[in-house]
Amino acid sequence: MNKPAVYLLDSDVFITAKNAYYAFDICPGFWDSLLHHHRENTVFSIDRVRSELLAGRATEDLVQWARQRVPHSFFFPVEDGDVPDRYAEIMLWVQRHPRYYDEAKARFAAGADGWLVAYARVHSFIVVTNEKPEPDSRRAIKIPDICQQFNVEYINTFDLLRRMGVRLHFRGPGL
Repeated sequence: MNKPAVYLLDSDVFITAKNAYYAFDICPGFWDSLLHHHRENTVFSIDRVRSELLAGRATEDLVQWARQRVPHSFFFPVEDGDVPDRYAEIMLWVQRHPRYYDEAKARFAAGADGWLVAYARVHSFIVVTNEKPEPDSRRAIKIPDICQQFNVEYINTFDLLRRMGVRLHFRGPGL
């Protein structure tokens, strides 16, 4: 029997959902589905993403959700097994790549993206991000480009919901 796919979410999945199409007050089912699938051991993220989420204002919905509703088990620690070594390989590739500006390399090094791809690579997880490949970009290092370079599968939020069979149904007032 095949092992079920495990998905590792980028911070932009949470942030874009909150700010756009799955705001807490409009679509609580999205957030409930993430927690449900986490309990099913198929949806996770990493501790560096948690730190990015908690860096928002304490009154913000997303910060409150991450603090109060999301169990710590949702966020894997990146100092796990071979992850630091794979992260070092990714960073070496980024730093040696002549295409990227130094500012882009510095932003990438300061964020969670490299750790996310390294963790997914070590554990054969699928990265979930809303970023799109930009192979000619000099100003930004995009997760899909790093995933492609290191043979890590990635998908977007909508593909995640489809793969997990999530359906968000309308319920009118009073129903």
